[in-house]
Amino acid sequence: MVKEVLKEAEDKMHKAAEVVRQELIKIRTGKATTALLDTIKVDYYGTMTPLAHVGNVSVSDVHTLTIQPYDKGMLDHVQKAILSANIGLNPVKDADIIRVPIPSLNEERRKELVKLTKKFGEDGKIAVRNVRRDAIEHLKKSEKAEHMSEDDRKKGEQEVQKMTDKAIKDIDTLLGQKEKEIMEV
Repeated sequence: MVKEVLKEAEDKMHKAAEVVRQELIKIRTGKATTALLDTIKVDYYGTMTPLAHVGNVSVSDVHTLTIQPYDKGMLDHVQKAILSANIGLNPVKDADIIRVPIPSLNEERRKELVKLTKKFGEDGKIAVRNVRRDAIEHLKKSEKAEHMSEDDRKKGEQEVQKMTDKAIKDIDTLLGQKEKEIMEV
């Protein structure tokens, strides 16, 4: 019984940390990374298709992404999809490829992005703490229903706390890395 509760709590905590990681990937840092375009979908003959499935997305230099559509007729669709994604990027058609220059960030925008990363981190920590609370409640209910002993419950609570501490430490590590990346000029 305790193992099931712990396994479920661990899975949920891992998912909460993963959500934070995914949100942080979307934040632009002034450096070119293909992850900036991961969420963009292109109208590919009536079907909304991820940009990576429509063409080859690559980093040509620190401040430029290039997209080479597999179908040359998709150039306009890809350019339109990037513009309509509203992520502050202006794609430029250049023969059979699209170049996406990544503008550098000013100091004020960097500070806003750091605040945003901290918000995502705090949301992730709250989710982890909620998982901890639910797991401990579940353990207490199981003890009351006489499915486990008090010692087993206490050991389970200690394990849940260890998992919580680890998940929060992981989120803090992600935040530290992203903040450093954002503030780097």
